[in-house]
Amino acid sequence: MEPAREDGAAFTSAGPGDVFDASSDATAVVSRDGVVLGWTRSAEALTGYPAVEVVGGSVARLLAGPEDHMRVAGIARRCRAGNGWSGLAAVRRRDGHRLDVRLWVSASFPMAGDECFLVSAREQKAQWTMGQSVLDGFLTRSPVGMAVMDPELRYLWMNDTLERFGGVPREQRLGRRLSDLLPGLQTEVLEGLMRKVLATGVPVTDYEYVGWSWADPHHRHAYSTSYFPLVDADGTVTGVCSMVLDVTERWNARQLLSLVNEAGSSIGRTLDVMRTAQELADFAVPRFADFVVVDLLEPVLSTEGHGAWLTDAGPAPVRPVMRRAGMRSVRAGCPEAVVGLGDEVHFLPPPHDPDLLLDGEPRLIPVLDPSDRLWVAQEPLRAARVREFGLHSLIAAPMRARNTSLGLTTFARSVNPASFGPDDVLLARELVARAAVCVDNARRYTREHTAAVTLQRSLLPPALTGGTALEVASSYQPADPAGGVGGDWFDVIPLSGARVGLVVGDVVGHGIPAAASMGRLRTAVQTLADMEMPPDELLAHLDDLVLRLSDEETATGAAARGTATFIGATCLYAVYDPVTGRCSMARAGHPPPVVVTPDGTARFPEIPAGPPLGLGGMAFEATEIELPRGSLLGLYTNGLIEGCDQDMERGMARLAETLARAGERDLDALCAVAVRLLVPAPQPDDIALLLTRARGLEADRVVSWDVPADPAAVGDVRARATRQVANWGLAELLMTTELVVSELVTNAIRYGTPPIRLRLLRDARLTCEVADASSTAPRLRHARSTDEGGRGLFLVAQLAHRWGARYTGEGKIIWAEQETA
Repeated sequence: MEPAREDGAAFTSAGPGDVFDASSDATAVVSRDGVVLGWTRSAEALTGYPAVEVVGGSVARLLAGPEDHMRVAGIARRCRAGNGWSGLAAVRRRDGHRLDVRLWVSASFPMAGDECFLVSAREQKAQWTMGQSVLDGFLTRSPVGMAVMDPELRYLWMNDTLERFGGVPREQRLGRRLSDLLPGLQTEVLEGLMRKVLATGVPVTDYEYVGWSWADPHHRHAYSTSYFPLVDADGTVTGVCSMVLDVTERWNARQLLSLVNEAGSSIGRTLDVMRTAQELADFAVPRFADFVVVDLLEPVLSTEGHGAWLTDAGPAPVRPVMRRAGMRSVRAGCPEAVVGLGDEVHFLPPPHDPDLLLDGEPRLIPVLDPSDRLWVAQEPLRAARVREFGLHSLIAAPMRARNTSLGLTTFARSVNPASFGPDDVLLARELVARAAVCVDNARRYTREHTAAVTLQRSLLPPALTGGTALEVASSYQPADPAGGVGGDWFDVIPLSGARVGLVVGDVVGHGIPAAASMGRLRTAVQTLADMEMPPDELLAHLDDLVLRLSDEETATGAAARGTATFIGATCLYAVYDPVTGRCSMARAGHPPPVVVTPDGTARFPEIPAGPPLGLGGMAFEATEIELPRGSLLGLYTNGLIEGCDQDMERGMARLAETLARAGERDLDALCAVAVRLLVPAPQPDDIALLLTRARGLEADRVVSWDVPADPAAVGDVRARATRQVANWGLAELLMTTELVVSELVTNAIRYGTPPIRLRLLRDARLTCEVADASSTAPRLRHARSTDEGGRGLFLVAQLAHRWGARYTGEGKIIWAEQETA
């Protein structure tokens, strides 16, 4: 059973051979009779005796001399009285060598029915003693400046290093205060810190400040200073010890890193080349230079692509043409500048070598000499400005990014008396490198954005006309440069029978891929509209096309190449008939149109939304609404109504309110006003607005007759048609109209199904329509010379401006149009 200690812990009795490791010190447990009861591995390492040789034996064998026995007895009496002991002692190692150790002996404690002691030992290392000459050398030749000040903060002693830091001789310093010697060196702050140390006795460590010295008055130096009190034997503070270390290199490195990090957030905040160049100049003045100019090569500012100077291929021209893109000076108005923003620049620093732009290494001119012959001969005006404003040091840093030369940034100092040095070149290189990446990004984006806008505008209709049926106006604004050009489009398509097709759509995505997809969809809509498809069928075919285009791009690995795939689009298609005043429309995930009646009432017709194009498997529904003469119909994309708050319902209400107040205002002006009011600032999405005002077709411009299913009736109908054409004042079309009516009516009687009806419409063109109840499509034939028939539709196609067929709920209509002027 284990005996318990007074503190509740338990010791395990150590038998022969037991080894326990209590700490890193050599430790042993010794009984009151001097028998070793426990032995640690550290004790074995210190003395060389293994536990099996020591445990159970007398501790006397470990003592180095016979005199130690009496000492041990005294230590034991002290420890039995309840006191511990520590001190130096000598022990004998197993190899016979003497070893000096420091011993710690605990107060006695009971263990296993005996009185025991815990003994710890650690080797006593030899101490090094320092002579006075060594101490003097340490104090005087240390790289740390040191000084002692009295309670009045007057110098009592200083070493050579501190004398060198300040540039003030020792004899002038002793007995005087810091503020008397180096005014302006934050002396009030430094002496305040020393007074605080005198008052509190608490040291101040590593306080950094920036100042100057008489030893180097033209350059700033950074110092780290520490102060601690000097205390005499009775604890009274008798002075202050100052330690100063020159940390200029560390401070410069930290400032460089700080400036570079700050530049990352200050330069390149926009995707605009000129703005980025100006941001570089604004950032560098006055932090780094007194006058900065940024000159970019003309191809960088061009949106037409690469120029001869941009790449490293081929020899460099003698005089690269650059333009001033940014400049800044500590003087108002940049009077040092020879050319203004946007002006052409041919300047290169001495030796005026154009290879400077290609090798990419900054050129340092620590001392600028305007009297140099090259300056006087080639840059006389600049030489005069250098002399006038005292520009004395210059760094010219080429601007390059992605193996591309972009321009040249020039830093100059005049007010700052310090010349540029090698460390400044590193900072200039880093600032210009960061700005160059931003300029190149802006250049590339501007070129792509311009190409996308150009493509987008070229694919939109150059001019819109609604004939006599509709008055038409439109507005298109590309997205802001940050958002990129989208795929919004609109179109007005003339159809047969004086009808007009209206379409507005929005392709998902931005940039050139979206614009190209928009062009494909616009062409597809025009083709399907020419096939006289109703709105719901047209959207169904368009949906199939989008699905097929997406499948094709997926199959060709467009995603693997990193190019954008055709995701989908929204679209609204409407057909307005000026004869009936009805408008049929269907939409595929697109916002509904807005209708404003002549009395100023605005509403959004309830048209089934339909799925966006590209989903497939869902039907589209067409809705027909009344559109009285004078009514306003507005088709738009979501960029117009989303606005800054992204609330489409609120945007639709604003659009309806704006158009309801239009009255008889000109549509072009109304279009511009609506866009300006609804979208006062650039938006991240394209904006398209198509406005139409219904004119209708006068009753006296439409005439129709029922035709009996009898070939004999052809002559009577032909005569009526020619008389009507003559009454409309179109005598020049009498012969062709007579032939067209004769052929179309004859074909309807021969191949069609009653009832048969002839209609003439005079719009921008003269249209002849023959309707019957048959769904059989006519076929244009090319008769041989020996055939007796088959030339009717061929003749109609030759005489008419265009012809075609469309299907209705009652059958079909064959139509032919003729130009009236």
